[in-house]
Amino acid sequence: MSTKYVLSGVAGVAAVAAILAGCAVGPDFHRPPLPAVGSYTSEHLTATVSAAHVHGGEEQKFVTGRDLPHEWWKLFKSPHLNSLIEQSIKENPSIDAAKAALRQARENVAAQKGYYYPTALVGASVTRAHDSGTVSPVPASGAEPYTLHTAQVSLAYTLDIFGRNSRQVESLEAQANFQRFQLEAAYITLTSNVVASAIQEASLRAQIEATKEIIRSEGEMLKQLHQQFDAGYVAGLDVAAQEAAFAQAEQALPPLEKQLEQTRDLLAALAGRFPDARPEERFELKTFTLPQELPVSLPARLVAQRPDVRAAEEQLHSASAQVGVAFANMLPDITLSADLGSTAATIGRLFSGGTGFWGLTGNVAQTVFDGGTLLHTKRAAEAGLDMAAAQYRSTVISAFQNVADSLHALKSDAEALNSAASLERASHKSLDLARKQFEAGYVNYLALLSSEQAYQQAVVNLVQAEANRYADTAA
Repeated sequence: MSTKYVLSGVAGVAAVAAILAGCAVGPDFHRPPLPAVGSYTSEHLTATVSAAHVHGGEEQKFVTGRDLPHEWWKLFKSPHLNSLIEQSIKENPSIDAAKAALRQARENVAAQKGYYYPTALVGASVTRAHDSGTVSPVPASGAEPYTLHTAQVSLAYTLDIFGRNSRQVESLEAQANFQRFQLEAAYITLTSNVVASAIQEASLRAQIEATKEIIRSEGEMLKQLHQQFDAGYVAGLDVAAQEAAFAQAEQALPPLEKQLEQTRDLLAALAGRFPDARPEERFELKTFTLPQELPVSLPARLVAQRPDVRAAEEQLHSASAQVGVAFANMLPDITLSADLGSTAATIGRLFSGGTGFWGLTGNVAQTVFDGGTLLHTKRAAEAGLDMAAAQYRSTVISAFQNVADSLHALKSDAEALNSAASLERASHKSLDLARKQFEAGYVNYLALLSSEQAYQQAVVNLVQAEANRYADTAA
């Protein structure tokens, strides 16, 4: 038989097998139905309250059905933030790792698809031998010992009749899609962390500034009390109380400065740098603009857009295909192999007439006993499918919870900022009155100290409330 006929025979069987592979065993994957949810919250979404005369106190409106822009951080209108995120996307190693994982997954798919085709091996060998004349005939040349030169092509093909390979390819393609959504998630996680850290830095800077102002004010008051004590106008108890208040104010500063330094280190790491190469960008709350129109995707769009949900769906798809692989492993394997070559005693006669040989072999193998290994492997794959389905549902529920929590937080943040602004104004007014009454001798120092501490706490609470609103808007 010529090389042409051997190759065409294998190719023909491969073509038939490819057609039969369309009937792969195991469950066919179908995307899970969309959850029957029409809203994220039980109450109707309305605009948030506004806090007058406070930076970041603008009213926010929820725009239902509008998708979030790709570069969502630009809604804060901070050039420094835009610059740092651009650097982070280019330099952060987590993005490079996610890209490499996606490339690896795609190469695994391509490698598995190679099993759709026959495997061809080309080989050559030289054998020097002496055979027993009582067992083996001498070569046609009559030489003893003799040399054999062999060149051959070997073809092997396993028919994918029950779709084991096609299910394996399906599973790996789902894993590649999973890595694609993981890459999207890596971008979102990175940009979210940069925004959150930038807002945290701005909040800490404002709190440090307020704390330093408190320390300065307490120091001035302590200096005045010492003068009044020396003149005999106040008691030593008043001086001791102010010294304690001054020390307490100073004690609040180092933890804030430590948090600021650690936040700057975090921003450097997010930008793919070491701590000694911190970003030049500095963030303050006044440099951010609060987005006043907040896009709220429809629930059906959320399932289609969120990379964590889509990644969980691809995990479910992969687990479904693995059930088919386990099922196909329980069915017969049909393998076709062919050998074609030439053998001669000298290299010069290797391809001359009469030296050729060929062989075509078909093999069917069915496992009849394996101690239950294949059965339990199939049951394990089915359990894995159930687990992936439960994890998918959990991911969807968590996604809806995240959105609902953020919407509730935005509403509460607006109300908290409004209340904090009102409290700061009232505390400031109360402190002014207490100072005047203390100077006029109508109230003792302890009453003034109480008013000062209330105002100081109100200032810090206002800064934190403003930062919380920006942070939850980003979330």
